Amino acid sequence: MNGEDVAMRVIAIDGPAGSGKSTVAKALANRLGLSYLDTGAMYRAVAFAVLRRGGDPESLDQTSAIAEQLTLEVDNGVVLVDGVDATIEIRGQAVSQAVSTVAANPGVRRELVSRQREWTRERGGGVLEGRDIGTVVFPNAELKIYLTADPAERARRRAKEVTDLDYEEVAADISRRDAVDTGREADPLVEATDAVVVDTTGLTIEAVVDRILGLLDRAQPEPS
Repeated sequence: MNGEDVAMRVIAIDGPAGSGKSTVAKALANRLGLSYLDTGAMYRAVAFAVLRRGGDPESLDQTSAIAEQLTLEVDNGVVLVDGVDATIEIRGQAVSQAVSTVAANPGVRRELVSRQREWTRERGGGVLEGRDIGTVVFPNAELKIYLTADPAERARRRAKEVTDLDYEEVAADISRRDAVDTGREADPLVEATDAVVVDTTGLTIEAVVDRILGLLDRAQPEPS
């Protein structure tokens, strides 16, 4: 990161599926008056575009080419893919099954990391959530949080979000995604060495956000 990047206020929130990243990051961004970016939605958007064009998510060259050519807008929870509102479709079963394969593509990751940094520069900072924000996208973030939760809790949360799948299906999908995300060669899901781990099991969103705000307050330098 250059000097301009260091001056931005960037909060990085990473963690596995169902740990509460999106909900916590949105609430935190509201409390801090910062923009919010769900980077996972960007990978889902690429998977959506590949499927919509009849492509093969496992084709490295084809998928990375689509990522580079894609017109993608992610803002305020709305996802536009080539001008089409795909906010709902990217959360569907077909995209959910393809997204880990797409996200493991090194070419896709390079393209989207570049777009994520540009998105943040344009807004002067933000709260970004995903799986490699504190380790790859913004390693000099002001604060790095790694959210986690009990696997059963994560599956219950995700089952509430995906109405066409039952708990057992969601639990199996989360287990599969965890294995892919932590085992991929390109930017795997890992805890940054300087990240604060927050277990959200049994906690309300407000409690998690309050804890993160407390960490930010303690990180602020004492007035001279």
